[in-house]
Amino acid sequence: MKSIHDYRYQQLIRKMVVEREQRDVTQLQLAQTLDKPQSYVAKVENFDRRLDVVELADWLRALGVNPQAFTNEFEWFAGGAAGNA
Repeated sequence: MKSIHDYRYQQLIRKMVVEREQRDVTQLQLAQTLDKPQSYVAKVENFDRRLDVVELADWLRALGVNPQAFTNEFEWFAGGAAGNA
């Protein structure tokens, strides 16, 4: 199975969209901050393009989200709340 179709990856991207929308940041604004075209953001959010860990960190910082706090929200991520049990 491709990782882009993995439920964990989809959960991660959906949470990133929520974070962007909660901050009233458009795809275009995020793309400009990242120095990327708007289509880059749209493709990631539509599961047409996969983010790597460096890109994930860049996105979160561009949104003002602490990467460690963000990843701790996922029980399947190393160091997540359930991962410590």
